[in-house]
Amino acid sequence: MPAQEKETSNSLYRQWQILSRLSTGKWLGTRELQESLNREGIDISLRTIQRDLNQIAQRFPIESNKTVPQGWRWRSDAPIQSLPNMTSSQAVTFMMVEEHLKHLLPPSLIDEMNPWFDLARRSLSSQNNVRQWINRVRIVPASQPLIPPLVERQAQQAIYEGLLQDKQIECIYRSRGHQSEERNYTLNPLGLVQKGAIIYLICTRLDKSDVQTFALHRFQSATVLDTRAMHPVDFDIDKYIDSGALGFRVDFNKPTESIELKLFMNESDVLHFSESQLSHAQTITQLNDQLYEISAVVPFTSQLVWWLRSFGQKIVRIEPIEVFNAVHEIE
Repeated sequence: MPAQEKETSNSLYRQWQILSRLSTGKWLGTRELQESLNREGIDISLRTIQRDLNQIAQRFPIESNKTVPQGWRWRSDAPIQSLPNMTSSQAVTFMMVEEHLKHLLPPSLIDEMNPWFDLARRSLSSQNNVRQWINRVRIVPASQPLIPPLVERQAQQAIYEGLLQDKQIECIYRSRGHQSEERNYTLNPLGLVQKGAIIYLICTRLDKSDVQTFALHRFQSATVLDTRAMHPVDFDIDKYIDSGALGFRVDFNKPTESIELKLFMNESDVLHFSESQLSHAQTITQLNDQLYEISAVVPFTSQLVWWLRSFGQKIVRIEPIEVFNAVHEIE
């Protein structure tokens, strides 16, 4: 390629990259543009960026705020722009969404997002510092890693679409256990929560008003109905999670209750709780040269019991007595 054509090609690519970074409403400074272009491997001076912007402004509806340093954006009367371009930081974000969150998105949204996922992969085909982020970041479970159970695809699609459209779901569900029965339910979907390797549907049944959880892999089939889902008036997914409902009840005949948990531990073992607290109101009190008391109000769930068992002999004493009995399996 002749030198002049190569320079024209480089200028066109550079200006395309500049244009694709401008937004409506928010001013983008030349220094920010320079940093963003540098991440893409484009070494460019502020003077060149300013010259490019002035040239672009002659052909495209962009404007400057006339300050020093200058900020640029699309004009308010500019038509909506859709440029097939993606920065490295945007591409990394889309690829991480695809890897870690794709299974929590309904198929109809995945279909819309697939072109963006493809564009993200193409945008990161060349090596640069941002591209390496994908190879340097991992999510590791805090507990024993488990292979996720298989979920019936058609049932999953129907559940996700029912939740997305706020419609009731008619399903066949197999409860836990080898001798479990398959039962028909009409459900009002309220939310989805992933806990470890398992995804749960939070919902109410048509014949019951209390909020329940159903494991996705136990659905044998599901169909979206035309009837709109009915919601409890005061339901809030975050409050539901904070209540400890997904920690599962110790006694299934009683609702989840909060208790003032007290753990007595030696100084060498208490550091764990100073770094990762049981609650925002947790307190740690030194009782003597070696013994400490950790106190916090937490939901009394089977998850709490299993977690306390993992400490073994490191916990000198547990209060209240019902938690102690549950941990040590005393009736």
